[in-house]
Amino acid sequence: MRKLLLFLLLIFASLSLEAQEDAWFYLRAHDTAYIPSFAKKSEYLVYTGTDSKLKSVLDKYKVKTFKKTWKHAKKQNLKKTFFVISDSDSLMNDLLKNASHLFEFGEIIAEADKKIFEPNDYGLTSTIGENLGAQVNLDYLDVLDVPKAWYYTTGSRDVIIGISDGGIDTLDIEFAGKTKVVRTSPLSKGHGYSVAETAAGQGDNAYGIPGVCYDCSIYTTNYSHFHSLEQLVELSRMGVKVINCSWGTTTFYETAQEAIYEMLENGTVVVAIGHNRSFSKGKGKVYYYPASYDKVIAVSSVTHRYEDFRENIKISDNNKYYVENVRYYVSRTAGFKDNDTTQTPYLYDQSIKNLNDEIDILGPSVGIFRYGELALNGKVDVSQFNQTSGVAPLISGTIGLMYSVYPCLPAEEVESIIKLTSTNIDDVEPNKPYKGLYGAGMLNTGKAVKMVFDMFAEKEAVRIENQKFSRWEFILTSISDVVIQNQEFTENATLELTSKKGITISQNTVLKPNETGKIHLKIDPLLEKECELRLRDPSILED
Repeated sequence: MRKLLLFLLLIFASLSLEAQEDAWFYLRAHDTAYIPSFAKKSEYLVYTGTDSKLKSVLDKYKVKTFKKTWKHAKKQNLKKTFFVISDSDSLMNDLLKNASHLFEFGEIIAEADKKIFEPNDYGLTSTIGENLGAQVNLDYLDVLDVPKAWYYTTGSRDVIIGISDGGIDTLDIEFAGKTKVVRTSPLSKGHGYSVAETAAGQGDNAYGIPGVCYDCSIYTTNYSHFHSLEQLVELSRMGVKVINCSWGTTTFYETAQEAIYEMLENGTVVVAIGHNRSFSKGKGKVYYYPASYDKVIAVSSVTHRYEDFRENIKISDNNKYYVENVRYYVSRTAGFKDNDTTQTPYLYDQSIKNLNDEIDILGPSVGIFRYGELALNGKVDVSQFNQTSGVAPLISGTIGLMYSVYPCLPAEEVESIIKLTSTNIDDVEPNKPYKGLYGAGMLNTGKAVKMVFDMFAEKEAVRIENQKFSRWEFILTSISDVVIQNQEFTENATLELTSKKGITISQNTVLKPNETGKIHLKIDPLLEKECELRLRDPSILED
């Protein structure tokens, strides 16, 4: 009887802990100017305003956070949206019912979406983090699920990101104590500052913005040396894990290709831009290097902001309707046949950056914070156009996070993970004429880092899903179970998948390569981790 009572007490205690989980939700006010006033008392907020109806609701709950945010807000709701943390999700419905004169809409945040971390310089879309740095909209990091990656790691000082670009000041607040200049480089109007900041500028320091891998180290060098890539090889031999190249040339050099192979053998991944030539001129036939060398991750641009083109219809000086920065479009702008806005837009070729069949992955390009302007001119500025220079460091920073969470990750598997976890954009109607020229789709930093975690945590199965691949070589080695679902590997695609525990082929999976493709699935019970996971919070393993 005593054992039974103890067992029941443990169950009730567990249920009680679950019941005490904080509720997170978004709340939308009627008025953009409305901001309720609170005072902090211990760990909770106490309403200090004069609205009796609102007070009667809030007094029934324990509120930890009640702040404005731009996260996931539509254009017309940017200044109306609040992020709230309280002891009960009943607060949201209570506010919508009994303070309906103030609030018009609410949305509970799912448990899976609460696995995030934000530093104190996360900008206008911050929720659990603060907004003490540059006052900029970092929605492009939200679309890439970067806060979900930071849940696992914010980087590690022993993971070094190489920046082959314009020069930076190692004493700058965003680079101090973590940056080494290997070869000096001209200032280049702050180009190197902006690239380095995006990849690994220091975060959680109440200044600027956080780089993607903000606790990683930075080694900088110059650019060019197109025939030998000697400055990149030098970084690789120094232990740099990923090198960012926001530059290129149209000339192929066999010696440079051999240098890429050497660096990969050293454990270094090179990321480079497909460049900024307009598609209207290149037509998918122009190749830049090092991006187009074998074993380099080649990047180009995609837009990210508006989920529906109807949210951002504009009119030009010649009375033509057009849209701009629509999520998943490979062009910055698009127009309408016969100027009819009821039709699906078509992309303007002149507004598409260079695409070809060597491009591997895309990232957001419009609205990217330009730290060079703040560092050199004291001005907060973002990119207005879709240049690819700001895209590459998003990928390089992501790779830095992948190595930070599992330092023993094989370099030859990095590109596979980036592609397997990307967002497929083939079904976006305006993109269809360009299929095969924009790689696997849009980067998803959160999914890439989570896949690395799942491969070695032995908690949840690794999921390969929601993509259609007809080319490329994929290599993945997982200690954990692997589930393949809603996934296609066809035509020239090659998959080399090894798991210690098991591989499940689930629904809507197509494994039908042609004679040049190959599927090789293997169970190896002798597989062991080469090192341990390194997590921002070790208790994550107990989630």
